Amino acid sequence: MSAPTNRRHSFLGRMPLPERNFIAEALRTETLGGVLLLAAAVAALIWANTLGGSYEAVRGFHLGPAALGLDLSLQHWAANGLLAVFFFVAGIELKRELVAGELRDPKAAALPVIAALCGMAMPAVVYFAVNSIGGGSLQGWAVPTATDIAFALAVLAVIGTSLPAALRAFLLTLAVVDDLFAILIIAIFFTSTLNFLALGLAVVGLVIFYLLLRKGVRGWYVYVPLALVIWALMENSGVHATIAGVAMGLMLRCTRRDGETQSPGERIEHLVRPLSAGFAVPLFALFSAGVSISGGAVHDVFTRPETLGVVLGLVVGKALGIFGGTWLAARFTRAELNPDLKWPDVFALASLAGIGFTVSLLIGELAFAKNLVLTDEIKASVLIGSLLAAVLAGILLKLRNAEYKKLCEEEDRDEDQDGIPDIYELDQPEYHLRMAAIHEAKAAEHRRLAEVASSRHAGDDGPA
Repeated sequence: MSAPTNRRHSFLGRMPLPERNFIAEALRTETLGGVLLLAAAVAALIWANTLGGSYEAVRGFHLGPAALGLDLSLQHWAANGLLAVFFFVAGIELKRELVAGELRDPKAAALPVIAALCGMAMPAVVYFAVNSIGGGSLQGWAVPTATDIAFALAVLAVIGTSLPAALRAFLLTLAVVDDLFAILIIAIFFTSTLNFLALGLAVVGLVIFYLLLRKGVRGWYVYVPLALVIWALMENSGVHATIAGVAMGLMLRCTRRDGETQSPGERIEHLVRPLSAGFAVPLFALFSAGVSISGGAVHDVFTRPETLGVVLGLVVGKALGIFGGTWLAARFTRAELNPDLKWPDVFALASLAGIGFTVSLLIGELAFAKNLVLTDEIKASVLIGSLLAAVLAGILLKLRNAEYKKLCEEEDRDEDQDGIPDIYELDQPEYHLRMAAIHEAKAAEHRRLAEVASSRHAGDDGPA
């Protein structure tokens, strides 16, 4: 009988190649979307602070059939309609992580889940403490709990900082778990009066959606109209309409069957993610991020307990929560940090997760819907908190950027040019035989060049 082992498992180590490729493709789309999101936020701020009257008129413009309960402002369409697409993709991401990604193995999932939960709990605690001491409203406790993966990746793109694949994957997993709990927060805490008829019909629509998927029915002309009906019913039910997007995303199959190169969930996510990252989320930012930024407004952000709680929650709460949760989870699950990385790298990543733009703005609108002045101040605090978190993370990541570049180069090196990074082939005899042939060919070429050089040298030394 063998003795029990106390072997420690690696944390932030090398990822399986299919998972690495899938995440790399997803993050490329999110990075481009994040840059567009950043541009939209800047455009909204400029528009609101130069032509504020036209900005309010445009985002307050109503359209849609009133008879169906859909006579909504453009800002409402963006928040409840376009963000349903964002949450649809989030639902697919979550389903894939649960069945084929980092969260499928409970032991491997424990660490990022604990880190994400601590990264949501600590900002809420910070907000609660600041507002309890300062006598502010506790309604905004959920505002600083979210992480915006697209904005975080845009910051990385702008400051030119590389991140090894494992750190990027960890950031994505944190954001996926964040999205899950943000969805639950929205569903539980921001549902007011319920229209049970509309909610029941929405559930019936979701059941039909599920059955069609299980029967293998294909065709966008079936699912898109059905999805729009489900969304409209959910919008009229009193439950936030983005929940419909999440529910439909979670229903897609994200495991591959024999002969499939992509599961239906992966295929649909590949098609819809550019729409979400490149159109839906930036347009939401355009209609939601436009707040007045004056000296007085900035002063209020740092003196009013509600807004100060959001700023400190994002900058301090997120960093301490994720880093502390990760360290404790690693300590008690006997996870050993990848020797190529250091704990300060985890803290820098935790600081980057303090960028809580899209979902934080949405929750801010929901939490203070009856106080438009405070809503704008909360939005300003989200922008300022996210900016401060980005600056802090940027400084910390830049300090290690040279090391990150070396790790990325090592991860991507493909000397045998077979399309697979060499680090995934070091235990394969065929790889070493290919490399031997490559080096032998190089050696033969150098011998030939040496002979040519020698003959030329001999000719130069000969009699004139």
